[in-house]
Amino acid sequence: MRKIDLLFAEYAESHRNSTNKLIHWICVPLIFWTILGFISLIPSMSICFRYIGCISYVSLFAMVLVTIFYMRLSFLIGLIMLLVMTLMESFAYGINIRFKENSWLVYLAVFIVTWILQFVGHKIEGKKPSFLKDLQFLLVGPIWLLSFVLKKLGIKY
Repeated sequence: MRKIDLLFAEYAESHRNSTNKLIHWICVPLIFWTILGFISLIPSMSICFRYIGCISYVSLFAMVLVTIFYMRLSFLIGLIMLLVMTLMESFAYGINIRFKENSWLVYLAVFIVTWILQFVGHKIEGKKPSFLKDLQFLLVGPIWLLSFVLKKLGIKY
């Protein structure tokens, strides 16, 4: 069995309850986005694109590292997640422009609320979050959700 399938199977063990799954479908992408948003606030030079906005070099570096992690598991998932992260960075850029020096408050509020909901979901599930066992599961959550979308579309990852 491939490593990605083993990770998904282990992650799924604590994500069987339908309420917990629903909470994860909402909160995991938002948490992932807030992390990218926080990283985008680290002062550095940026590269700007016409339709995307600006991405700081620090954010770009983080995106490359995460993409390498994902591509080692599945090239297709890595490619799709690079696109997803780029779209999330574009949205973060919009938040940073709109809220200027207070954008960190937006990220913090979303981060806190979504993590509280995540723990509520795991309380309902009756199992601890996977990342408490292994931190790499913080990166597995988003691609675990993506795997359901790909399966629904009939795309093998």
